[in-house]
Amino acid sequence: MPKVTVRYWAAAKAAAGVAEEAFDADTLAEALDAVRERHPGELTRVLQRCSFLIDGDPVGTRGHETVRLADGGTVEVLPPFAGG
Repeated sequence: MPKVTVRYWAAAKAAAGVAEEAFDADTLAEALDAVRERHPGELTRVLQRCSFLIDGDPVGTRGHETVRLADGGTVEVLPPFAGG
């Protein structure tokens, strides 16, 4: 099973209490399930509003269960934010 780094930004980072952590997961859906299990509560609510980048590529509207992860890859968790 691939080991990936999940990086949290802004509100996700605050809710997780860490900037990044490692998970074993084959798909984005599995990685997010592991995140929710490790961080029940506020982070679970924040994730509902987030977008995700996998190794720099946006996930967009693809089903999370169809997004395969590579060993050593990175999942960026991006909450909505204001600014410009």
